[in-house]
Amino acid sequence: MGLEKAYERLTGLAVAALHEREPERLWPLLADTLTGLCGGETLIYKLDDWNEGEGTLGMSAAAAAELDRLGPRELGVLRSGYPFARHYAAGPGRVPVTARRLAGGSWPASETARVIGRALDLDQVLALPLPGTVAPITGCLVYRSGPDFTDDQLRTAERAQPVLAAVEQQRRLLEQWRESAVPAGEPRERAAECALTPRELTVLLLLTDALTADAIGRRLGISARTVHKHIENIYRKLGTRDRLGTVLKAQRLGLVRSPSTPDPDGTAAVRRP
Repeated sequence: MGLEKAYERLTGLAVAALHEREPERLWPLLADTLTGLCGGETLIYKLDDWNEGEGTLGMSAAAAAELDRLGPRELGVLRSGYPFARHYAAGPGRVPVTARRLAGGSWPASETARVIGRALDLDQVLALPLPGTVAPITGCLVYRSGPDFTDDQLRTAERAQPVLAAVEQQRRLLEQWRESAVPAGEPRERAAECALTPRELTVLLLLTDALTADAIGRRLGISARTVHKHIENIYRKLGTRDRLGTVLKAQRLGLVRSPSTPDPDGTAAVRRP
């Protein structure tokens, strides 16, 4: 598959991902296509932390069986993100780069390279961080054997960053919506009954934060015009005519939590920014 075809497929999958209601399924939808797009053989994605001890570690299908055989210490080596973690922590730049280019001749002798070689029989790594992430830095590591990733493959990885950032934003908002909806109300079933798409649910969630259409667009990486279209669809599906009435009805339906609704642990719900 040529790079343009692979990018078109990745973009198409990202659009399809916006209709996925389960946030944990979003990255697996993209992983294998992203791997090929960047000229790799397998991929690991780190969504919430890059340290040695914790954080969500997902992978493409090609990596799963091999990584299952790794012990905690070897997984910790992979989680450490050498040599990328220190590089990206040093400044705001999030341009994709390879381990070989960062570490030079010391890369093959590093413990990380040895673990990758034993576990995956691969020796090159490309870091593809999500733009705009600070601490923790999130993103993907793409692996391959043979020569290092080319300049064209690094440019392709950079081109894919906005697509991945949009999918990750959707994943986070869907998780936030799942946490903030009323548990006893079966919110997913109610959302389906109202025919709200996952994208409309995330816009509805941001409406409850009193964000403007421009602000919602910036959060989601879409135009204010597109946001207004989503809002119009939400009004139509909920049978409402304005923002306040929409938020109040969504709260009555259990689609979003009322400010006075307690969480399961008995504390009042607090909306995260």
